[in-house]
Amino acid sequence: MLEIQELTKRYQRKAAIDQISFSLKKGEIFGLLGPNGAGKTTLIRIINKIIDQDSGTIRFNGDLLQQKHLANIGYLPEERGLYKQMTVEAHAHFLGALRGMSKSDINISLDYWLKKFDCIDWRKKRIQELSKGMAQKVQFIFSILHEPDLLILDEPFSGFDPVNVELIKKELQEMKLKGKTILISTHNMKSVEEICDRVVLIHQSKKVLEGRVSEIQEMQKNGEYAVKFRGNMIAFVNALWTGFELIDKEILGDDRFIARVKMRGENSFEDLLKTLIGQVKIEAAWEVLPSMNEVFISTVTTESNEK
Repeated sequence: MLEIQELTKRYQRKAAIDQISFSLKKGEIFGLLGPNGAGKTTLIRIINKIIDQDSGTIRFNGDLLQQKHLANIGYLPEERGLYKQMTVEAHAHFLGALRGMSKSDINISLDYWLKKFDCIDWRKKRIQELSKGMAQKVQFIFSILHEPDLLILDEPFSGFDPVNVELIKKELQEMKLKGKTILISTHNMKSVEEICDRVVLIHQSKKVLEGRVSEIQEMQKNGEYAVKFRGNMIAFVNALWTGFELIDKEILGDDRFIARVKMRGENSFEDLLKTLIGQVKIEAAWEVLPSMNEVFISTVTTESNEK
């Protein structure tokens, strides 16, 4: 759906983004990751035609991106800019008109989303009367009012309580099932793991990592396993001997533990189980994959040290 090729934008010789390339498929949730100042917001503004790139191309459904394509794109900016004196209804009509919607279509869509998000009584309220969380929810509704094919969300979970974070996640999953494409820029790595199909990581204006979340975690695993067991921790450690290293432990109570161990040499998961059987009562054992937060920190640190 969206193809970005060698996109570059400079400000006074300094590259905000430098030859960035990646693509989004129809019906996927794609994570745009990176530390502050990496170039994520610049990239999002270029896609939304707010600013122009210096070089490179963006294609939307095969065609070079033009102003007319914005009618099929929804955008939730990180800076929540709503006109505080306007009512929710008036604001919806203002933004809907910018996307080419008729008054009747705006009313139908607004009714649908206000009812779905259980906030129908907010319609006549001024933005300034809403709490921060309420305003966040309203702005999310505004970004999907015109049923866009591509939805771009910059830190969409910022300011939401856990209940509303789950509400937004559920809605994004439903949109994905309808064939919508969603680009999320966020620092919420837990949400990335839960809903993103693929991610790209940008650091110091360049792309440093791209792929499916599961594949990236698989690539960066480091031979750690977790064992949940009942028994004596000293017996557990003695059984590991020189073939395995105890990394961490969690006490569950009643002589029950979860221990994280790391393989040494050519030892395998099967070898680990063989050494423990008869020494402790194993309740569960599994391979530990790095979290996206660990992947993020490791990749950014490595890239920074190499420069």
